[in-house]
Amino acid sequence: MTVELASTAEGTLRGREFAALYAQAQRFYALQTRILDTHDTESWVHTFTEDAVVELPLLPGPVRAREGLARYVRAGAARQRQAGGRLDHWVGMLDVRPQADGSLRTRCSALAYAGPVGGGPGVLYAYVMEDVLVRGQGEWCCAHRRVTRDDLA
Repeated sequence: MTVELASTAEGTLRGREFAALYAQAQRFYALQTRILDTHDTESWVHTFTEDAVVELPLLPGPVRAREGLARYVRAGAARQRQAGGRLDHWVGMLDVRPQADGSLRTRCSALAYAGPVGGGPGVLYAYVMEDVLVRGQGEWCCAHRRVTRDDLA
């Protein structure tokens, strides 16, 4: 089966080049999610650029830069420890759109689910994440993330 992409930046890439970029994006999200779920705040914030902007549905305004992200994640981890159990994330249905400037525009679905001690997991939220990924020191980093709750969109 051959897929031809028309009128998009992906259309200018050969199949193998696009497949390599897609695999890199998948790896980025797998690593970033695993780091978030282990509450390794320092490693997680370094998956974002220094001046990253993150828009989250539960906050009144964007979180700016790594320092703001670190405060937000540390507070969330403390709340989770207090509540007990685990909070995990799943990312899938990834759409990757290479841009002329070398960045990637991505869109994916994400689930946040709780694994209470002694109980089965339950989905808390379904999200849509729209990101701009850029290269930073040879690795992909998120420069902008917009998260919306799928059930409220």
